Amino acid sequence: MYNSKKPNKSDLPSSAQLLRSTALALLVACTLLITTVLPGEYGIDPTGIGSFLGLTKMGQIKTELAQEAALADLKAQKIPPVPQAVAVKKQPAPTPAPAPIAEAKTDEITIRLKPGQAAEVKLLMEQDATVSFVWQADGPINFDTHGDPTVPVKGFYHGYGKGRSVSEDKGVLKAAFDGSHGWFWRNRTEKTVTLTLRTKGSYSKFKRVV
Repeated sequence: MYNSKKPNKSDLPSSAQLLRSTALALLVACTLLITTVLPGEYGIDPTGIGSFLGLTKMGQIKTELAQEAALADLKAQKIPPVPQAVAVKKQPAPTPAPAPIAEAKTDEITIRLKPGQAAEVKLLMEQDATVSFVWQADGPINFDTHGDPTVPVKGFYHGYGKGRSVSEDKGVLKAAFDGSHGWFWRNRTEKTVTLTLRTKGSYSKFKRVV
């Protein structure tokens, strides 16, 4: 065993000296914290010494890198993986069936007109419908080809052609509107006249009205 010499009481620091040393150590630690640790690690520089020493910028860079890393981790946790696109083969659009073609309607009528007598034949047609026609008479007669709208209008007249002392006429009648379209004849001679009308086209009704 070794016997150590007990120090004299006068050689030991007093309580006041210990307090001063402790306070001085705390002051130095706080100074280092404020002037070097905070600027160098977190970019916080309340005194400006860190900027002077070049520590503040380094701390700011460390803080930004840490924030970016934390944000990247957060996004990786929240965003689900994107499913791989699967190519879908487009099917060709079905070809529409052709609209049925309406068969042309045909009619024929023979009319005897006594002296002074009149006759009228009308076709019920839709707008823009067409009808080819031909009529022939064995004597001269007057005619008026015209149309009447479905809803009668007082004083309305739409003509397609007129003639006096004519024995025949032919052509294509195109309806200007929905309604009745046709011919009016009158025999102004002193003899009976016979006429024949033939029609072919798009109409729903063929009728002698006079």
